[in-house]
Amino acid sequence: MSSPTTLTAPATPGTAPGRGGGRGPARPDPADRAQLQRHPVSLRRIAALFVPHRATIAVVVLLITVSSVVNLAQPFLVRGVIDDALPHQDVPLLSALTAAMVLVAALTAAIGVVQTWMATRMGQRVMHTLRVDLFTHLQRQSLSFFTRTRGGEVQSRLTNDIAGMQSVVTSTATGIATNVTTTVATAVAMVALSPQLSLISLLVLPPAIWLSRKVALIRRKVTDERQQTLAALHTQVEEGLSVSGVRLAKTLGTTARDAARFTDRSAALIDLEMRSQLAGRWRMATMQVVFAAIPAVIYLAAGFPATSGGMTIGTLVAFTALQGTVFRPVMGLLNIGVQWVTALAFFSRIFEYLDLDPQVRPPADPVPLEPERVRGEVRFEQASFTYDDGAAPAAGASPTGGRPVLDRIDLVMPAGTTTAVVGPTGSGKSTLASLLPRLHDATAGRVTIDGVDVREIDPEVLARIVGVVSQETYLIHATVRENLLLADPDATDARLWEVLGAASLADTVAALPEGLDTVVGARGHRFSGGEQQRLAIARTILRNPPVLVLDEATSALDNTTEARVQAALDRLAVGRTTLMIAHRLSTVTGAGQVVVLEGGRIVEQGGPAELLAAGGPFATLAAHREDGRTPGTSAGPAHGRDRVEALA
Repeated sequence: MSSPTTLTAPATPGTAPGRGGGRGPARPDPADRAQLQRHPVSLRRIAALFVPHRATIAVVVLLITVSSVVNLAQPFLVRGVIDDALPHQDVPLLSALTAAMVLVAALTAAIGVVQTWMATRMGQRVMHTLRVDLFTHLQRQSLSFFTRTRGGEVQSRLTNDIAGMQSVVTSTATGIATNVTTTVATAVAMVALSPQLSLISLLVLPPAIWLSRKVALIRRKVTDERQQTLAALHTQVEEGLSVSGVRLAKTLGTTARDAARFTDRSAALIDLEMRSQLAGRWRMATMQVVFAAIPAVIYLAAGFPATSGGMTIGTLVAFTALQGTVFRPVMGLLNIGVQWVTALAFFSRIFEYLDLDPQVRPPADPVPLEPERVRGEVRFEQASFTYDDGAAPAAGASPTGGRPVLDRIDLVMPAGTTTAVVGPTGSGKSTLASLLPRLHDATAGRVTIDGVDVREIDPEVLARIVGVVSQETYLIHATVRENLLLADPDATDARLWEVLGAASLADTVAALPEGLDTVVGARGHRFSGGEQQRLAIARTILRNPPVLVLDEATSALDNTTEARVQAALDRLAVGRTTLMIAHRLSTVTGAGQVVVLEGGRIVEQGGPAELLAAGGPFATLAAHREDGRTPGTSAGPAHGRDRVEALA
């Protein structure tokens, strides 16, 4: 060798991949395989997502290839510096080679930035499309879907799975392309430098790769246990430190038990974290020895005439550098199977929800209706309803085991009148009320407004025609103003104060330091139950619907609060067609007609006085108040002699 023996090779970078080799999954998650078996994914469907980005994909692949090839110039430049420029003190050559080294590094970095930008932008656009499609598709699902599906599951698919898919699209896909091009280009360069040393590398790399995968397997198992414990810890924090959770813990006296459980889980994390950090440490130490042995074996082989082939020190240094960088892309390629299963599982979970068939479909050609001109005549024409398999009933209704919840309901509600619906628990009152705003669709017969089937009305128009006030008031965690503006984004402050006054809430809001800008708190917990209900009534007044559904709107309130809320409801119902699930005799007697449901059928119908005089089911409900409840309902205090407990 012509180079001075004092020029030794720099420390090989081979140890760096060894430390990184333990990252990433070593085998597919069984849950991912189960998901794919439950909902297989069509590769054509996945490819269709990327069809609009064909040009971007081609450019990204080209950039990856160019970057891998350009980066391989570095070892050859190093060889030129060591073998030619330095021994001969050739300053111009040395300057050119070192400048080229800097240029190659700068060019590779610039290509990497452009490639990352293009891949990330493409991934974000694909994810944006999927995220919007999934959100809007889930909005079209009926209430049955949400009552039988955990809220956390929906949120997880919309956020976590979409984010995981983004990683697949940007990092994993480009990583696979990079690993392929880098491995191929590096192997070609190694053979070009020294076929003999390439053969030696081929012999020593397999044990290093095997050890790395064993370490990854151990870490994967420990990491899974740690993630499960973390999930349980996060769930306890979410449930235990919410307004409802804290209230429950304080009222049941479980704070000490909750703290002990949290302490145990937190302590378990210490052990799992220690195991995770120390997992496979001995194997890692062995692997580091192997990585140190690889360049040693190469140096030893270069010293024997039979294997050196007259190799120069520059060639040896260049080959060692190449050999040290080939490990990482090889490991990446070995994990392609795992990454592929994980990627397909993400797509499977998203497509599973996108493939759900909405039970309540918007009309393809909606009948044009102007809410301001709707008279409000409502008809139920032979309307029946049966829950689908696996579907849960609406709030207040009971599972039916296949029995129709509503059976051929015929009911006419003249425009501007109030119809009170009473009956024992499970009679179908809440389900009947849910058909009008299309929270469910009748499985037979139809429901009409001014002669138009509600299924033929645009959903946004129907929401302006039919207003709903229910027992369960939902307020967003925002200000009073923002909660009201949900009904009419263009409403002025003067209009907001007007509807608050109509709901007997203006004085309460005006007395607050921030007035309309007062934050109502999580689910409105800053306000009392009656105030929340009146705020919901004010929101409905602002919507100004010609048809109104009052579903058990005051059943959970005390006597005084109920009276104030009922007064607001009475003002709200004036001039509107109102379907009211009734529970007070004074309210029922003020209705234009009373409908008594039992077993999903109308068993009695007529004016309140007429039904009381007839001595039938309605009279029985009205008379049954000695213990404060209706047959089939839960116990509760009677609200005087005008109380009729007939709630679902």
